[in-house]
Amino acid sequence: MDNVVRTVPGAQAIARAAHLLRLVTAAGATGATVADLARGSDLTRPTVHRLLTALRVEGLVDRDEATGHWLPGPELYLMGSVAASRFDITSTARDIVRSLAVRTEESAFLSVRRGDETVCLVREDGSFPIRSFVLSEGVRFPLGVASAGLAILAFLPPLDVDAYLERHPELGEKWGASHSPARLRGRIRDTQARGYAVNPGLIVEGSWGLGAAVFTRTGDPQWALSLTGVEFRFGGERLAELGRILLAHAHQLSTRISGR
Repeated sequence: MDNVVRTVPGAQAIARAAHLLRLVTAAGATGATVADLARGSDLTRPTVHRLLTALRVEGLVDRDEATGHWLPGPELYLMGSVAASRFDITSTARDIVRSLAVRTEESAFLSVRRGDETVCLVREDGSFPIRSFVLSEGVRFPLGVASAGLAILAFLPPLDVDAYLERHPELGEKWGASHSPARLRGRIRDTQARGYAVNPGLIVEGSWGLGAAVFTRTGDPQWALSLTGVEFRFGGERLAELGRILLAHAHQLSTRISGR
């Protein structure tokens, strides 16, 4: 990718604009300030403002004049509506995510792989009153960080895993020592042996997560179902039971996708 950016005219500007669009989308309904976007993109504020202004002209972002926050624009909605017919499985999966939340009483999620990240598409809250809010629609994490991304990473071909870890040596520094390449490889092996991923409060202390990969017809781990909740709800025999329920729902969704 870096070689493409260096050799194709205009590719760097497009990559920067695309990164800003992802950051604006990830900010959700409240939007993001220029300062927020500059920090997230490692660009200067004037550069961010110039790119946002150009994107606004095209309708890809919008600006709340009262707060100064930048938000997704109307053209993104129109583009997304067209793309959804090919890529979106939320309508196929929503009842399964809801069933997972009902059965476990925890918050349940559907996430999709997008390049080296996962993006949350659906959230359904369970009946247990104490909840984790680490994950919600539009939130992105690198593969291997949250339970959904770890579940997907664990079932990619070994060469793809090696290439991913080589591309992202910063994971341990940014997300903590548990995400160093050596530690991640250990957690990948554990996930493969168990069938589902466990995140024991590595992003937010006390907030646990479980993730199970959902596969395409050809066996690619393209999505994941996951659960999050408070630590005392994810211990002992209940952890194993949650894992069994999660795997059963993930298998049901994989089967449904294969039959579409």
